[in-house]
Amino acid sequence: MSARPRLTALMHLLRRDDRGLALIEFAFSLPVLVILCMAGLECANLALAHMRVSQVAMLVADNAARVRTSIDEADINEIMTGADLSTNSLGLKANGRIFLSDLEPNGKTGANAGQYIRWQRCWGSGTFTSSYGVAGDGATTASMANGMGPGTTAATKVSAASGTAVMFVEVAYNYQPLITNSIFGAKIIRYTSAFNVRERTDQAIKNAGNLATSATASCS
Repeated sequence: MSARPRLTALMHLLRRDDRGLALIEFAFSLPVLVILCMAGLECANLALAHMRVSQVAMLVADNAARVRTSIDEADINEIMTGADLSTNSLGLKANGRIFLSDLEPNGKTGANAGQYIRWQRCWGSGTFTSSYGVAGDGATTASMANGMGPGTTAATKVSAASGTAVMFVEVAYNYQPLITNSIFGAKIIRYTSAFNVRERTDQAIKNAGNLATSATASCS
């Protein structure tokens, strides 16, 4: 057989040969599959972070509201320790900040009546400031007439009834990606929660400044 017929036969064989086709198709699709898997994992991690930050806000507010008779620095430190233990996987202490505020009526009448923050305690190393106020805000004026929380109207804010207090918590967290920030970009997660105080009639914080600085949840 001459070279030309042999070459023609070889070309026919090559044209009909589909061995390795699946491997080639997989090689083309692999980058797309990897990107989709990474995005899916990052999306699940982001959703989980939102849920955990929301839960820790409720945990701190609820635990602070449950303290009976009176509340002191030791109670606050125990509450923050509980928050630390419940958020180990988030790294909230290093990347976030918790603001715990005691919200009460300011006792004023007329134009100065409203709510005020009697005291505030903070925990975490995140470089955040509270979005809703600091200790002493609203004490003498109606600067917090409608209370604390998002929005500008009384309907969207939290306020305490006369003779009681509300534990208002704000949590801010720098999201730590599972893979990379390139998928969703850098994100800050914020959640708030509030619980009415139960059974506690003395809302002033005790032992303020008497504990070691390292043991006090200072906002300074």
